[in-house]
Amino acid sequence: MSTFAEFLINGLSLGSVYALIALGFVVVFRATEVVNFAHASLLLAGGYLVAVLHEPLGFWPALAAGTAGAALVGAAVEFLVIRRRRGGDPSVLAIVTIGVDILLATELTRRIGTDILSLGDPWGDAVVSLGPVTVAETRIAALLAAALLLTAFLLAFRYTSWGVAMRAAAENRETAALMGVRLGRVSLGAWAVAGALAAVAALFLTVFPTPGLERGTALVALKAFPAAILGGLDSTTGALAGGLIVGVTESLATGYQSDLAFLGRGIGDLAPYLVMVVVLLVRPAGLLGTKEPSRV
Repeated sequence: MSTFAEFLINGLSLGSVYALIALGFVVVFRATEVVNFAHASLLLAGGYLVAVLHEPLGFWPALAAGTAGAALVGAAVEFLVIRRRRGGDPSVLAIVTIGVDILLATELTRRIGTDILSLGDPWGDAVVSLGPVTVAETRIAALLAAALLLTAFLLAFRYTSWGVAMRAAAENRETAALMGVRLGRVSLGAWAVAGALAAVAALFLTVFPTPGLERGTALVALKAFPAAILGGLDSTTGALAGGLIVGVTESLATGYQSDLAFLGRGIGDLAPYLVMVVVLLVRPAGLLGTKEPSRV
């Protein structure tokens, strides 16, 4: 029972980090109707900035700088690329983000090389004993930080003028523009928020028990894509639900991998995608996604 509890806590912690990444996908999609395949590069950029700045600046200033830097990179992608094709086919823009991802990832992987970079986090390899359950402090920090950020975002999304503008733009962009909503600002803010959330997620994806930031870290962000799809690509609360489901599923599948040997090796990496497929077969719009009405 203690083993299951440990897997569950680790899964919830990992799922909360996936929720941060999935929320970035959702925010950009709601603001621009574009699926942002460059999101993994934003995560890698934020993590890289923290890794190179934590020694001269200290961890917390480096984290703030990395978060701000990733937000600026996201805003730059929106301003220099996405905005130039505003009103274009969202499918074409999604393909454009793949090109942006290749450019950013190529430069970042060139800089990282074969090194494994430490982000200088203050938790190290410390663990906490909760009765018979032993959990790494980084897992608890990830859970608390993600809960705080997700709560702050949902409150801002619900009660601030920026959140109201984004909800209006997601509902009907033309009507929102006629009502005075500045779609450019909404889109720019969405990309910046997505970058900032990705940078925080990069921290908790590369601390103990993971050895550090490496060029393959960006691929981990792709595990959050099933979370966004599973929860509903236009649902902010769906990102939270999807992230937790994916995290717990991956943790349990990896922890009990020896008992699931008949499913093949590496079932922990495959499990999130299997869950996504099963959910989409039942609910094509995701668990909390909006169903598009159609006339027949």
